[in-house]
Amino acid sequence: MTTQRRHDIDILRVLAFGLLILYHLGMAYVAEWGWHVKSSHQSETLQLVMLALNQWRMPLLFLISGAATYFLLYKLGGRGFLFHRLHQLLIPLLFGMLIVVPPQAYYEALANGVIEPGYLNFLWRYFTFQPWPADSFTGSHVGITWNHLWYLPYLLCYTVAVIPVALWLRARQQQLTAWIAEIRVWQLLLLPLLPLTLYGLFLFPRFGGINYAVIGDWYTHAQFFTFFLCGYLLVSNRAPWQLLSHWCIPLVVAAALSYSLFLFFDKILPEDAFYGQSFIHLVIVYANRWFWLLAVLACAYRYLNKPFRWLPYANEAVYPCYILHQTITVTAVFTLGSLPLGPVFEPLLVLLITVAGCLLIHELLIRRVPLLRLLFGLKPLTGKRSPAASSLAQGT
Repeated sequence: MTTQRRHDIDILRVLAFGLLILYHLGMAYVAEWGWHVKSSHQSETLQLVMLALNQWRMPLLFLISGAATYFLLYKLGGRGFLFHRLHQLLIPLLFGMLIVVPPQAYYEALANGVIEPGYLNFLWRYFTFQPWPADSFTGSHVGITWNHLWYLPYLLCYTVAVIPVALWLRARQQQLTAWIAEIRVWQLLLLPLLPLTLYGLFLFPRFGGINYAVIGDWYTHAQFFTFFLCGYLLVSNRAPWQLLSHWCIPLVVAAALSYSLFLFFDKILPEDAFYGQSFIHLVIVYANRWFWLLAVLACAYRYLNKPFRWLPYANEAVYPCYILHQTITVTAVFTLGSLPLGPVFEPLLVLLITVAGCLLIHELLIRRVPLLRLLFGLKPLTGKRSPAASSLAQGT
């Protein structure tokens, strides 16, 4: 068992949410993919980059959350951990749905031509919590939306589910530690592929991909909770990480090759070219996803497991930035869309506005105002600790 703080996990958390901000920016400009508000400048080439990322970006976040859960459960105990997570996830989710997310729905409804300009009129209708006309905005059939904050209720589900699993594992800690300490690289590579492939064979055809509604999303829950549990188990022992560090470069090569195979089956190979093609394609999808996760974990452990001076501040800022970023991006894309900025300057300006807006709101308001710290899921300031000195293991 290891309980020492992992700087690489903290850094991966920051980088993963930073990648999420870039991904959502790309969604406004990638051709043929729907999103809340689309720019007139769209790129088909961008699809290749986006496709490479969307296979493992959310599994990485849930894996990191599982790793953080391991340390928090050890530190706080089951009851303390549950109350900590309820406070950290539910309050920002409710605040986000009521205050942060509505502008996204407003601009999406404007872009779809469903409403007339006037944000206050929109809010008056929005807070009746009644269904809107079809396709007004994402979640309009319900009447209110959590948009990009869907990650929080899913994480809350896994938070509750992992507690009895953790207690069961703790009762078998000695056997578990011995097994993980003797793990081999082929086991790291192949064992998680078995349940993932089974989910693809039996759950995906019945329940489909993610519905962002939590309820009835059994394929998504099975997949994401598996990654969550992998993160929980991996950080419980140093042995897998030493193995990953040793195999870092081969894992990067394997990830690149798996993506090449993924593109070949997805974009080039005709359907039904040979017997068993769909099953092989399915295995390649999950192998690509898992190999990229292992490559990212290996590189982070090998090169980033250091106490960088900027990390405490970034670790605190990343959660508020996650909550804020998509609203700023959607607003900027919609507002700048009427200006002749071109396909290069416009996305660069949207990126600048998004990053600067998130950081400035966090620096000038959120980290300094106790109520805002509560609403954005941050720990309260205590004693003489300054916000910059606070190193938070948020794990979201």
